[in-house]
Amino acid sequence: MNFFELIQTRRSVRAYTSQMVEPEKIEAILSAAKAAPSAGNLQAYEILVVLDAATRRDLGHAALGQEFLARAPVALVFFAHPNRSAAKYHQRGTVLYSVQDATIACAYAQLAATALGLGTVWVGAFDDDAVVKVLGTKAGWRPVAILPIGYPSESPAATPRRGLDDLVHHHDR
Repeated sequence: MNFFELIQTRRSVRAYTSQMVEPEKIEAILSAAKAAPSAGNLQAYEILVVLDAATRRDLGHAALGQEFLARAPVALVFFAHPNRSAAKYHQRGTVLYSVQDATIACAYAQLAATALGLGTVWVGAFDDDAVVKVLGTKAGWRPVAILPIGYPSESPAATPRRGLDDLVHHHDR
C-alpha cells in the first residue's frame, strides 16, 4: 500500500486480539518514531514501552477509564522532555517544541503500526500525574500521548472529515 492509502486506511482501533505483537514489529515502530523530525534535532521526547498487563490496566485507569488499554498487548507512552529543548529554545522549547517532538514521533509510530497491519488509537485523555505515578517516570517528563498497539479485532468505519473547502484557507496579498 502506498503512503496515501496508508493514511486513508488508518482507523482508531479499541479492540484487539490476544495475539502478541512480534518484537521485530515493535522495533520497526520505534525506529519509525525515532526518524521523526524534531526541533533543532534535539529529539526532546522519550518513549516508554509497556508490555506488562497490570501496568496497562493501571494506565487505563489513569486514562480516565479507557479500559481497552489493558487489552492491547503493547502500549507506547510518549513523553515530552522539556529540558532537552530548554537549553536551546528556552520557554518555547519547554512548553511547545518538546510537546511537538513527542507528538510527531507518536504520529510516525501510529502510521508505522498501521503499515504493519496493527491497530492503534491515539489516547490523549488522561491524568498526567496518574500516568507518571503508574510508570514511575523521571522528573520533568510530561506525558503527551498513549498509543496502544495490537492486532485489531474490529474494523471501524471511516469517520467523517471536514471538506478541504471548509478546512483550508488561502492567504493572498
